Amino acid sequence: MKILIILDIHNGVLSSSNYALVTAGKKLDEDITALAIGQDIQQAVEKAQCIQGIKKILWVEDPIYTHPTAETICHLILQHAKNYDAILSVDNSLSKNFVPRLAALLDIQPLSDIIDIISPTQFRRPIYAGNAIATISTQQEKLIATIRQTAFKQAEVSSQPANIEKITPAAASTLSFFVKQQITASERPDLKSANIVVSGGRGLQSKENFSLIEKLADCLKAAIGATRAAVDAGYISNDHQVGQTGKIIAPQLYIAIGISGAIQHLAGMKESKIIVAINQDENAPIFQIADYGLVMDLFQAVPALIEALKK
Repeated sequence: MKILIILDIHNGVLSSSNYALVTAGKKLDEDITALAIGQDIQQAVEKAQCIQGIKKILWVEDPIYTHPTAETICHLILQHAKNYDAILSVDNSLSKNFVPRLAALLDIQPLSDIIDIISPTQFRRPIYAGNAIATISTQQEKLIATIRQTAFKQAEVSSQPANIEKITPAAASTLSFFVKQQITASERPDLKSANIVVSGGRGLQSKENFSLIEKLADCLKAAIGATRAAVDAGYISNDHQVGQTGKIIAPQLYIAIGISGAIQHLAGMKESKIIVAINQDENAPIFQIADYGLVMDLFQAVPALIEALKK
């Protein structure tokens, strides 16, 4: 079985999610080829070379791939799809854009958000906001799937670099165009890859009070998360949203402050290794999955915790 993985590269940087993607691919077969698409991505490709499990990298660089559209990506992948039995990518905003189109062009039903690969024909994925796990069987001639990076271990670094083959860019599509990209600069760790995440919910009551979350995160050198309710209320921007309609994360430590624990939010963070919850409502659902819970007014608990960490 020949596997093609689409490397997750943003602004020339190789995402850590690729290590989980390779682990997922190895559950299907050891014959893994990676496709690197972008512009000025030499460093990313060289780093990908050292991911244990990748046998070959198809490298394509062209200005049209600086901000590739779904149509442009699919046009390129289609030129090579016939050589592979499975095409895998990380479940993120980019793959949610191009994978459905690719699957439609190949007349194949795609599988999304895979959390386990039982065999080349059987997979598991969450449904109902993660409250149930579905086992899916497929007999299609080709597999197209996205995987949840937090569900697979990170592949090891190899001392034997993968072979590289530069390939010809495909013609750019004229169906859609990249307009602009707005990047939020932050000195804090990236939310999706951070080891520690401090999240706030509607219990913070205002944007001004949400600064408590920021202060605690700074003490712990942590990333900042939020519930959809907090985002909708304007406490913080939506790029910090954790949950079914936000980012799905699995840090080593997740601190939930003023968060009741709606199932949509739990779907995005319940795979965290250690969960700490601070809420004055002892019946809040968040305590059902928390490893440690503190029933206390957050406006007393968080400042005290910040002071203790500063000592």
